[in-house]
Amino acid sequence: MAYGQTGTGKTYTVGNLGKEDASERGIMVRALEDIIASTSPANDSVEISYLQLYMESVQDLLLPDKVNIPIVEDPKTGEVTLPGAAVVKIQDVEHFMQLLQKGEANRHASNTKMNTNSSRSHAILMVYVCRSVAGRIDADVSSHEKVRGTDVKAGIGMHTIRKSKLLIVDLAGSERIDKSGSDGQLLEEAKFINLSLTSLGKCINAVAENSPHIPIRESKLTRLLRDSFGARGMSAGIEHSPLAWLSEQQTPGLPFIMTVQNSLFLLQAMKIVNMIKLKEEFDYESLSRKLEVQVDQLSREIDRQQKLRDNYIHEMEKKLKECQLSFAEAERSLVTRSELLEKENDRLEKEMKAILAELDQQKDCNKLLRDEVARLELNLEHCRQKQHENSTYQKALAETTQMYESQMAELIKKLEGEQACCEGAEKQLEATKKLLSDHERSIEQHQLENSRHQKVFSDTTQTYEKKVVELTKHLEDEHAHRKHAEEQVDLLNKLLSDKTLIQSEDQTVISELRAKLEDMNQKEETEITELQTKLAEVDQSRVTALNELQSLKVEYTTLLSEKEKIGSKLDALRDKSSAEEKQRMVLENELLRLKNVVPENNGNFEDKKLHLKERISRGSSSFRTTIGLNRSISGQRATIARFCEEVGLEKILLLLSSEDIDLQMQAAKVVANLAAEDVNQEKIVNEGGLDALLMLLRSSENITILRVASGAIANLAMNETNQGLIMSKGGAQLLASTASKTDDPQTLRMVAGAIANLCGNVNLHIMLKQEGCIKALLGMARFGNPDVVAQVARGLANFAKCETRQVIQGLQKGQSLLVDDGALTWLIENSSSTSDSTRRHIELALCHLAQNEDNTRDFVSTGGLKEVIRISSESAREDIRNLAKKTLKLNPTFQAQLRLER
Repeated sequence: MAYGQTGTGKTYTVGNLGKEDASERGIMVRALEDIIASTSPANDSVEISYLQLYMESVQDLLLPDKVNIPIVEDPKTGEVTLPGAAVVKIQDVEHFMQLLQKGEANRHASNTKMNTNSSRSHAILMVYVCRSVAGRIDADVSSHEKVRGTDVKAGIGMHTIRKSKLLIVDLAGSERIDKSGSDGQLLEEAKFINLSLTSLGKCINAVAENSPHIPIRESKLTRLLRDSFGARGMSAGIEHSPLAWLSEQQTPGLPFIMTVQNSLFLLQAMKIVNMIKLKEEFDYESLSRKLEVQVDQLSREIDRQQKLRDNYIHEMEKKLKECQLSFAEAERSLVTRSELLEKENDRLEKEMKAILAELDQQKDCNKLLRDEVARLELNLEHCRQKQHENSTYQKALAETTQMYESQMAELIKKLEGEQACCEGAEKQLEATKKLLSDHERSIEQHQLENSRHQKVFSDTTQTYEKKVVELTKHLEDEHAHRKHAEEQVDLLNKLLSDKTLIQSEDQTVISELRAKLEDMNQKEETEITELQTKLAEVDQSRVTALNELQSLKVEYTTLLSEKEKIGSKLDALRDKSSAEEKQRMVLENELLRLKNVVPENNGNFEDKKLHLKERISRGSSSFRTTIGLNRSISGQRATIARFCEEVGLEKILLLLSSEDIDLQMQAAKVVANLAAEDVNQEKIVNEGGLDALLMLLRSSENITILRVASGAIANLAMNETNQGLIMSKGGAQLLASTASKTDDPQTLRMVAGAIANLCGNVNLHIMLKQEGCIKALLGMARFGNPDVVAQVARGLANFAKCETRQVIQGLQKGQSLLVDDGALTWLIENSSSTSDSTRRHIELALCHLAQNEDNTRDFVSTGGLKEVIRISSESAREDIRNLAKKTLKLNPTFQAQLRLER
């Protein structure tokens, strides 16, 4: 600092620029020259601030607009800072001289009697020097910086920065008012100057004398200069005394007095013990720049990686879309193909049934045909017998004819002797002979034709018929000839009647011959008629036999063609059945593989949300266990979902109707796990899965299948739409029936959970009561299993909550449906259950039932009121306690009963 009386050359000593003569440069310029010469731009930085303290107001000489700049002191380090003051980085000496000249131009100065250019403010040049140093922090670094920097350096390994501050102060000169002649504004300025100098002297004296109190805050000058005289730096003072000869002329003895005062002031300052401390800080700026560069590099790398990732994601999304499209197309094709195959299967099954029916009909027809063939064979045998009889008749006829021929030959011999007597008789006899010969020839021809007919009877029927017609004609001709011969014989008899007795013998012979001929004619006529009738019967039987044989041939050919068709269809059905058998084997293998995935204990899939909440309420350890369990279950469900996508839900549902119990069981487990996810429930219902599960409940006797099917229905019953479907298909009645025919705790828990979910739908309450579900719940609770009891309590709580809501809204009136079935009594008896979840549900059910005023009498008579009072004070949950208190408060009967008890 430059200290002294006004007009003694302090500004010249400190701030002279010396542009023309370098030897006349002041301390400010010289100090900056030395600092700049000893620093390097790479590791060091030099910055300045140039201020003035004018009338206790800190002003910036480099930025004159900034006035009344605040002074801020760090409470930890004591460092003085001036926020808002300009800090300019020095490039070289010329740059500094320009700034110094600018600051001097803005400094307050006035003309007084003692100095024509008297400085009216204290000028303070603050020079900040920073140097980046590699290495460890020295031992004399401040403890605050050391502690704060050690951790940072240990983590980052950055350089430290050493900071120094040089204060060059051009103090305004002290002056006597009577000597300077100051008045008005100059007087006010002089007051502030002298006041600040006095405060500076007090502080120096206090520091030199080790006073416990240093009056630093009496002036802004001492606050600005506390680093200089606070024993943490080196201080230097320049005493400026007035010219002895000039002072002696003006005021004798005054120069000596002023010199002595200045010397005493500086002697006091010299008593200050300096403890120099090296001030080092970490180079946060270089670290920041380095980190910014690294951040920029990392940002660019991240952007590059992000672009690559985006491109990869885009490609993957594109491939995923393509795969999804191809998968959807393949799925559609598979669906259409499966539908076509199913339709074809149905058609083939119908055709097979029709073919089997036709085969049965054909068997019946074949049986009838065999009977008809046997009958025809009997007829043919009968015809053969008749033919044999006919042949015997023909033989007898031939023998008779031969006998007649022999007799006629004898007669002819007898008549030859009498030819001479009667020529006419001879002529007639000759004619008769001719007729007889013709008749013989016709008989012989008939015999030949008859024998020929017998040989070819089976081959030609038409020829046989013609022969029969010809034979008939010949017989008729023969009959006519015989009549003609009889007429001739009658004529001969008339002619011979007049002859003599000689001729009487001839007449007797002729009469005998005539009688014989008549007898023979009658026999022949009877035989011919019999033969005609027999031939007609044989012909008719032959025609019918031929027709039947023809129809049999046609039917046989049709049967052969149908047999070929049936054979081809049977081959196709065999191929299809073999393919379906292979597919069934594949499904069985997949299901066997799935046995390792699907847990045998499938009791965890029912009522998953409630089960998870109960596990969470039991504590953090059980919650972590539940999280692990849920993760394993989610992984198993993902595997099952992939299996379902590969195989198809329809085929899995078809396995529910399989005759193999293991297949049914595994398929039911897969469906149950799928039903635990909300997204799969609609598809399962639409594909007929609900019907298949109800069919299992209705028909199966296997406990595991009943348990898994009940759990799957419980999951489906969590959806309101599915609840209506379950009730409409008789599911509630089946669940109640299942509960009555088993005592397995896991199965009962699944059934109770399903009914409990249905109890949450107020529209189903009446149907649930009518179908015995409330009684079934209470019946299952009698087994005493804690899990079953918890599900029963949950169902009653759901029922009571929904029912009470309807009552409060005015949509329902009357006593609760639970009271009739004894549920209120059961709730009161089990209200002290050891299970937290069971007790919570029972308390909620009692509170909700108590809100219905129509249940008040039952609560008072059965002791339910006492339980509600106990719940209002002893329940573990605050919301239940509040609900019980509200219920007691709103019911006037309860209030009256409470007053009576008091």
